[in-house]
Amino acid sequence: MLPASISRGSNPMTFNASQTSHSEDTLEIIAFRLHEQEFCVRTTTIREIRGWGPATPIPHSPREVIGVMNLRGTVIPIVDLAMKLGMKSTEPNERSAIVVAEVHGIAMGLVVDRVSDILTIPVSSLQPVPDITVASITSFSDGIIAQSTGMICFLNLDRMFDDDKATRSFAA
Repeated sequence: MLPASISRGSNPMTFNASQTSHSEDTLEIIAFRLHEQEFCVRTTTIREIRGWGPATPIPHSPREVIGVMNLRGTVIPIVDLAMKLGMKSTEPNERSAIVVAEVHGIAMGLVVDRVSDILTIPVSSLQPVPDITVASITSFSDGIIAQSTGMICFLNLDRMFDDDKATRSFAA
């Protein structure tokens, strides 16, 4: 369930890194769903969460780049995160969200099916990704968080967009 403190639509929630816990024993994460699978990233990489809004398509952009949007005077790329992870493209709807993250100093919007929760978890609950998984997904993940409600794949956005010059060029 989306926490009440996160708004949808025109009133986005803005994250402040100083509001997050800096304990070495815990991780603050934001969890979201893509095609009924749960993923998460560190809250310190997130600038804000916005409700779905259409993006302006850019010709000849990479498949996972839906287009660009104006974020308070700055043009940012909007990425279909499911497609970036090798999944079927996300079909945005009224429950979809754009998670605005800062990766390598560049703001970009990541389209997710919905934001699930903001959690503080013990670092000890982060387990390594099994070696038998697909190599490209493993390189994007820092581990798996097992909870009573299911598993959450902990994504590393810096590695995911490390060599993604095409996506970065939209924000240059």
